[in-house]
Amino acid sequence: MNRKTVAEVELSGRKVLTRVDFNVPLENGKIADETRIVAALETINYLRENGGKVILCSHLGRPKGKPDPAQSLAPCAQALAAHLGSPVRFVPDCIGPVVAEAVEEMVAGDVILLENTRFHPGEEAKDEAEMLAFAEQLAAPADMYVNDAFGSSHRKHASVYGVTRFLSPCVAGFLVEREVSALSRLLAAPQQGFVAVLGGAKVADKIGTIKSLLGKVETLLIGGAMSWAFLKAQGHEIGRSLFFPESLEAVNDLLRTMHDAVATKLRNPVDIVAKNMETGEIKVLPWGDIAEPWAGKDIGPETAAQYAEIIRKAETVFWNGPMGKFEEKPFDEGTLAIAKAMGDCPGFNVVGGGDSVAAVTQMGQADRIDHVSTGGGASLEFIEFGTLPGVEVLDER
Repeated sequence: MNRKTVAEVELSGRKVLTRVDFNVPLENGKIADETRIVAALETINYLRENGGKVILCSHLGRPKGKPDPAQSLAPCAQALAAHLGSPVRFVPDCIGPVVAEAVEEMVAGDVILLENTRFHPGEEAKDEAEMLAFAEQLAAPADMYVNDAFGSSHRKHASVYGVTRFLSPCVAGFLVEREVSALSRLLAAPQQGFVAVLGGAKVADKIGTIKSLLGKVETLLIGGAMSWAFLKAQGHEIGRSLFFPESLEAVNDLLRTMHDAVATKLRNPVDIVAKNMETGEIKVLPWGDIAEPWAGKDIGPETAAQYAEIIRKAETVFWNGPMGKFEEKPFDEGTLAIAKAMGDCPGFNVVGGGDSVAAVTQMGQADRIDHVSTGGGASLEFIEFGTLPGVEVLDER
């Protein structure tokens, strides 16, 4: 970690704009999972205990640049207050006089939470001038900045990237520090004994990460719907399996540019669990042609056993993405088998991505994982590029 953290700057009396990731799942206006709020507590408590005036900001959902009461952060203020054991004032906007007034009334140790930054188009604006104009308004009431939203740090958005133009110092929170340190350790790991497991739907979404990992790992295990693109690229039929044309283009590009690495390091499934999309019948098929009207839904039991054995022997292992249609039984079994193996692995193990994290939690393995990343997409981009825009703009040590 070559960026300064909150532990290295003076906080007493400072108005600290703190970007957190409170992009929590909401069901009927209530928070279904408070994991991301809990993950921010260490930094928030440190800021309070050291005399900071804590101005929290975050996005939630995709309101497309205009207010949407269904995606308000108000429930997060209530949940955070319960965890802190002290009041958290919710401010119904994130810029303007209402924020300035709330900040002016703060004393050391106070916490306020601003409304969803994505209620304003400037937060995600592709035009840099528009983005920076909003960032300047967001930064105006504060005099320093902390980024503790690793899951958003791959985006050049106003609250993650732009505000650093207007505030100083700009440092990392403890969550960002942990994420960067763990993922940097992955990137520095010896190739021998380094195993990566990638699943999910689209190869195209992860092609950069796949190319990066193929240059670093001993073995790359592929599962999930992305594996059908590899099957199709080898000239096989895939029936009604989930498939995206851009994924085939990505696989063909990979085969052209990294053929030797693919041949020696990349492992496809040896069997699959398939469903007859007309009768509903489910059966295990060998890896190969998938006839109509069948669709591949999960890695098969033999693949799960082989992958699990490789993972258990790994010295370093990184997993991102489900092995099948995880949300539908019995197509969660491949993913759960990988989750169990991750917990059993005595080496340094890192898990990222919503379904992967859910699987290790469901299998009671989360406490046996060295690092559970809060940012699926951000962790993939860090693996690909070795850093993230929202980290690069923080002050160097």
